[in-house]
Amino acid sequence: MAETITIDFEGQPLPARAGESVAAALTAHGIRGFRTTRSDAHRGVFCGMGVCQDCLVDVDGRPNQRACMTKVDRPLTIRRQRHGQPLAATAQPLPPATIDDLAVLRPELLVIGAGPGGLNAAIAARRAGADVLVVDERHAPGGQYFKPVAVQGDDVTPPDAQHREGLALVQRALDAGVAIRTGTCVWGAFGGQDFAATCADGETLRLLPRATIIATGAYERAWPVPGWQLPGVMTTGAAQTLWRTARRLPGRRVLIAGNGPLNLQLAAELVAGGAEVVAVVEAACHPGQRLGAVAAMAAAAPGLVADGMRYQLRRLRGRVPMLHDMVVAGIEQGAGGLAITVVPAAGAGSARRFEADVLCLGYGFDPSNELLRALGCRHDHDASQNRLVTRRDAAGRTSVAGVYALGDCTAMGGARVAGADGVVAGFAAAVDIGHGLSPALARERAAAAAMGARHRRFQRALADLYAAPPLRIPDVPDETMICRCEEVRFGDARAALADGLCAAGPVKRATRIGMGPCQGRYCRPLLEALIREAGGGAPDEYSGFAPRPPVRPVRIRDLAAKVDP
Repeated sequence: MAETITIDFEGQPLPARAGESVAAALTAHGIRGFRTTRSDAHRGVFCGMGVCQDCLVDVDGRPNQRACMTKVDRPLTIRRQRHGQPLAATAQPLPPATIDDLAVLRPELLVIGAGPGGLNAAIAARRAGADVLVVDERHAPGGQYFKPVAVQGDDVTPPDAQHREGLALVQRALDAGVAIRTGTCVWGAFGGQDFAATCADGETLRLLPRATIIATGAYERAWPVPGWQLPGVMTTGAAQTLWRTARRLPGRRVLIAGNGPLNLQLAAELVAGGAEVVAVVEAACHPGQRLGAVAAMAAAAPGLVADGMRYQLRRLRGRVPMLHDMVVAGIEQGAGGLAITVVPAAGAGSARRFEADVLCLGYGFDPSNELLRALGCRHDHDASQNRLVTRRDAAGRTSVAGVYALGDCTAMGGARVAGADGVVAGFAAAVDIGHGLSPALARERAAAAAMGARHRRFQRALADLYAAPPLRIPDVPDETMICRCEEVRFGDARAALADGLCAAGPVKRATRIGMGPCQGRYCRPLLEALIREAGGGAPDEYSGFAPRPPVRPVRIRDLAAKVDP
């Protein structure tokens, strides 16, 4: 049996599994409202990866703790985070501190992000002779792709092939001599590769590497419809994190909706875990209408196509219907859970309603490129992906000397592309700082480049297969939330634009859009779309909100107090 720890939630003792997140433990007991907003509305798990800040709770008297990032490692006393709750007074004034007071680490090569791209880059650079430090905010390396299982016991579903692949990659990095520091959040990037990071124990570090590889991944894109802020509405990735890391179902009855293969994988995993998946609602047309794309995918990566077929087979065995050419149009809270309305993606046709405990939304991704932008790395707007893409050469070098980037924080390509690019970038970084490549390592670099090209062909065919109409911003009702954090609605943003405010900055100051704790990650693209609708130009690297430290949540105490190493 998994080790059990009793936690206290609002005075109620609850059994939890050692190693799981507070969010997973509360979700397992059907608790979905974690905090209250200014309007006394409840919010719960949404992104599941520490980005949205909707799952904030009070843990052992410490407010503003992200439930999805807080581990159950002892008996905890947990309370809902109440809006406007005063912070506890500091026992004594904290002494002034500057960045020059911080403990300094000077790794030869710093890798930010311990997903498949970052780990492969670290291994390659270390094998070429570089001293490598990998830092990651999460409790365990593996990133959002591998999502290592955090709980153990005879009653816990064992790791699957994807988990085992991730564990083997981490072990390869350790065996190669790569230093990995988890629980280390890089929240500031300054000129000249000068980084600030806070560790799980509260120590704040200054990182001054000779070269840096940034592999910070992506987070799921907003799908703003009426009710998308309700507890029980979460991203596909959040639901998958609950299952893959803690073996907890997001709910008993789950509706999955969005665009892309991750939704199908989640359906297969939840069916295997015992959930009732009400339906999978896919915005793209049936794959039978795009057999050319399927053939191109099979030619480039037949193993990945076989994985998709296995997911489909598990869905069919679970008798889960799949609706193509449909999207979510609205969500309401009902007595028995959520009532979800789906409509044809093209806009014409009949609507359907479903009831579920949980709705998982997965409509694509946006890059976590805050550190790259803060460093001044150049970006271009890719209209096909509707996102900024980092300018890089074939080896991952950015426009800033000594800074390399790879994976989904640069351009959407998936784990296989990130892993191949990691090998190429790791070797390139090692060579650029003075190390050499043996003929064998040079051959490995060439093989990785070829693999990356092959998986890019797969990704292009996958994009063709899942091509779907984008969100129609003009059709989003005025009462729909655009800024979840500050509870600003589309109508407020449209009114500000109608008053002549034609850029993101002035609208932000007038409405508070983007001033919440998620720092505009979800509302910024929506505001840019509204600005385009109002006659503004296409977004570029200077539009939207400027990235400013801290780019990730950090306590004021950690900024104000120096902690000796």
